[in-house]
Amino acid sequence: MSLSENHINVSLVIPCYNGSETVANNLPDFLDYLKKKNYNFEVIIVDDGSTSPEETQKVAEQLNCRYIGLEKHGGKGAAVKAGMLAAKEDFRVFTDADIPFEYENFDLFVQHLSEKEFDIVVGDRTLPDSKYYTEISRLRKFGSNIFSFIVGRFVVGGHFADTQCGMKGFRKEVAEDIFSYCRIPSFAFDVEVLYMGLKRNYTIKKLPVQLRRQEGSSVRVFLHGLGMVVDLFKIKRNQWRGRYVKKESKPS
Repeated sequence: MSLSENHINVSLVIPCYNGSETVANNLPDFLDYLKKKNYNFEVIIVDDGSTSPEETQKVAEQLNCRYIGLEKHGGKGAAVKAGMLAAKEDFRVFTDADIPFEYENFDLFVQHLSEKEFDIVVGDRTLPDSKYYTEISRLRKFGSNIFSFIVGRFVVGGHFADTQCGMKGFRKEVAEDIFSYCRIPSFAFDVEVLYMGLKRNYTIKKLPVQLRRQEGSSVRVFLHGLGMVVDLFKIKRNQWRGRYVKKESKPS
């Protein structure tokens, strides 16, 4: 299947927490880009219990996007899960509300899901072809390196140097399988998703990404870092207790 020859059905999931203005400022240009492509697409904006969810819903309606509002603030993982399970299309990609990566990265993700038939594609900011136009703080970089070491050593067995890149894509059946079993609602959900992907022997492709822009991050290095480390132990505990074991469907 070639992107230039066939219409491809894609769902884009955007988790949002108190970010209606961010979505309004960044999504319209990307929508214009998508309309010029051979995509049959839907965009799902998932409000993660914002203090003013009506503002997010208003933006979604103005941009002709689907809107899902979570009653309580659960975390990015909870929002992405809701969007992925509500999505309707064959290929499902999530990214952040500020659309941080170059638009062409989206095409590359869809191509590897559709034409090259990978089950999962993930952005990897450590790959040689990845480029950044801004520098993150030394403190955040230090915290990220520590977290990546722990994840690589104890959870994903060295398969991923970057689990937290804010862009990942899935084939429909893979998304419905993995996100049905997700239990981590916070930032560490990325690790949980990749952990299940490895355990299920799904084909996973790491792709370089180029940063388009980067707005202020809501991540607090020590506060969220500690919580993410705790979540890693929860992931291992869930595995030991069989909570990620795929249940076989009963014959009709």
